[in-house]
Amino acid sequence: MLALVTGAAGFIGSHLTDRLVADGHEVIGVDDLSSGRNVRPGVELWEMDVADPALVERAAVRRPEVICHLAAQVSVRASVSDPLADARINVLGTANVLEAARAAGGRKVVFTSSCAVYGVPDALPVPADAELRPASPYAASKVSGEVYAAMYRQLHGIDFTTLTLANVYGPRQTPEGEAGVVSIFTDALLSGRPTKVYGDGTQTRDYVYVLDVVDAFARAAGEAGGGRRLNVGTGLQTTDRDLHTLVAEAAGAPDDPEFAPPRLGDLPAMAVDPR
Repeated sequence: MLALVTGAAGFIGSHLTDRLVADGHEVIGVDDLSSGRNVRPGVELWEMDVADPALVERAAVRRPEVICHLAAQVSVRASVSDPLADARINVLGTANVLEAARAAGGRKVVFTSSCAVYGVPDALPVPADAELRPASPYAASKVSGEVYAAMYRQLHGIDFTTLTLANVYGPRQTPEGEAGVVSIFTDALLSGRPTKVYGDGTQTRDYVYVLDVVDAFARAAGEAGGGRRLNVGTGLQTTDRDLHTLVAEAAGAPDDPEFAPPRLGDLPAMAVDPR
């Protein structure tokens, strides 16, 4: 199978590329190398922005059988401060990927979404068929991507699966941005720098290991999607304060974070039902 992975040099995308190659597949990686340079030797790299129209032209020639779309602007805070930049990457970029799939012959797409699309749900863990209530431009852009994918399925017969991810952690995650809380705490505590918890520490997240996420992508890439949305998480909630304690103990560092006001767009609690 020839697979095209957008965001292939980033945190999750590089692990997915490793997995697909190990499974015997040929992989084309698409990445502008702005948030990672984890490029596996032997992988065909197209160094470009995900919204570049040249992606469509090259996909028409190479005709990948599946596109795993992970390239994205992933910061809620950045999306609030510059929603147009967020939309350019996440909305226009996704539309460009879907056009690439159409140019390649109506192939399968695995679309990466976020549990942020659920907003403040009625109950936790939130099921995959819950109402979407985006509370930030980032979340809205992910909802838009799923709507675009459904439209391309209806108009052009492109099969797709949406994987709605909880808070992913693991090797190669950078401490930049606000999404990688585990790596942010780990990097700061190992370096002896102060740490910061936003809110009173009771905010909860659902943490899922990156290789478990990669397994979900590998399975979705090889199966008919039918336009389904699937949650990828554990269904378990961990408070920011408890996470800080766990990381501090593992790092042998003091467990005394600074507390700061909650950030605009942050959700008070989240866990997804993976069933």
